[in-house]
Amino acid sequence: MSLIEQALRKQQQKRQQQGKEENKVQPVEPDNDALLNKDATAETTDTAQTNTEQVTQDIEKDLAQEEVQQKPRVAAETNNKSIFINEALLSQKGFIVASELSGQRTIKEEFRQIKRKILNNAFGPAKETLDNPNLIMVTSAKPNEGKTFISINLALSVALEQDKTVLLVDADVLKPSILKELGVKPKAGLIDYLMGDVTSIGDIIYDTNISKLKVMPAGKTHHLANELLASERMAKMTTELSERYSDRLVIFDSPPLLGINETSILSNLMGQALITVEENKTNLNDVKHANHLLRDELAKGLVLNKAFYSQKESYGYYGYGYGYGENNNE
Repeated sequence: MSLIEQALRKQQQKRQQQGKEENKVQPVEPDNDALLNKDATAETTDTAQTNTEQVTQDIEKDLAQEEVQQKPRVAAETNNKSIFINEALLSQKGFIVASELSGQRTIKEEFRQIKRKILNNAFGPAKETLDNPNLIMVTSAKPNEGKTFISINLALSVALEQDKTVLLVDADVLKPSILKELGVKPKAGLIDYLMGDVTSIGDIIYDTNISKLKVMPAGKTHHLANELLASERMAKMTTELSERYSDRLVIFDSPPLLGINETSILSNLMGQALITVEENKTNLNDVKHANHLLRDELAKGLVLNKAFYSQKESYGYYGYGYGYGENNNE
């Protein structure tokens, strides 16, 4: 082999050797696009995670604010002490309403006569001779003689025509009917207070859409409801009503007198009493007996109630005879 051939072979071997070394140690060029995509992916992931955390925090914050905002509304609904009385329904049942409807003139005038003496006893000179003169019991000798009708109409008459607030109390706790007659659903009331489930009298006194009329329902049913009327807590409540609300009339729709001992005990807490007498139904001896159960110091009145129904009218017409402050035992 000539020197030239040897030289050429060495150069060729040298180049091959250099090629192997370059392949062995040549660094890999970075893929810029891949790196950019990787960085973008990482940044997107971090951003998404950050956004998710922020959204979560915002949602939690909004929920917390919404809960705070809702609490007063819930409390307001829970403590809502106003009831709506449908005056059209009252009119259909024969109760006194504010509007001048045909057939209401007579009944309004009759209740003006009844309430005149009651108001005089409660707020006039006669009040000095009575205990709790602004507390009025409306009762009857026996059931179903119209006492609730009298109670409601008396309260409406005063509320609509006098500058006096009236509190109507459903004290007929075994057979409560005030809310039913007014078209209102049952609510906490007198028995709840007497049982100690309600601590304040104010919590069971409900405003109505008739501005001067307030209502205290009978409340929940209880097998000892009548006995609770003769309780010490009841006595304290009537004293508070008489003193705290001395500027208003408090009308108690009470149980019948005959057969229910607690009614006569309740009457001892009152200043005035109206005995409802249904004409052609109530026995005269029952009236006398009922009258004997009331203490002599009580201002007493008789309301004569006679009902007949017209085919042309949707409500009953009631006529009244009235005597007051007489204790005729004959």
